[in-house]
Amino acid sequence: MSKRDRETIRRIDEHENRLVSLYEEYYDKLVRYVYVHIGNREEAEDIAGEVFLKALKALRSGQEQGMPTQWWLFRIAHNLIVDYIRKTSKHGPIPSDSVVLLAEDDPADTAEKKIGVEGVIEAMKQLTAEQRQVVSLRFFWGLTSKEVAGVLGKSDGAVREMQRAALEKLRGIMGCLE
Repeated sequence: MSKRDRETIRRIDEHENRLVSLYEEYYDKLVRYVYVHIGNREEAEDIAGEVFLKALKALRSGQEQGMPTQWWLFRIAHNLIVDYIRKTSKHGPIPSDSVVLLAEDDPADTAEKKIGVEGVIEAMKQLTAEQRQVVSLRFFWGLTSKEVAGVLGKSDGAVREMQRAALEKLRGIMGCLE
């Protein structure tokens, strides 16, 4: 085996090890992020898995992401969500009864949370796709507006404006007072 072949194998091993640690750190977060947008847990898990397959292919081919890893993974997820929505949009809206919460000790508390989740899902359907992305990245994942801008390929100011407009619209839809 040549020195070049050994170096190539070493780089691939490094990339695969890096991807394993990224998988362990981000898989659950990506599943939740995708789930918020498509409302189907099994499909969200499939899409999150596909994020890592795409990431592995990119790492193996030497394609640098040119942005922090977290942004890069969410960017891949964002693109896969857009593809998924395009493919499934002719099937109609996602029924709110497909939302499943984890079992809790208090059934009344579980029912109250389910009603709240249904309201948020219904309200978020009335936002633009970009507004939904901004809201979920900012509030579900705690990214800064600058980080969201990196994921979406927008300016920080544009993200803050989309966030403002989205929150204003959600307040109106859900009947919340400022």
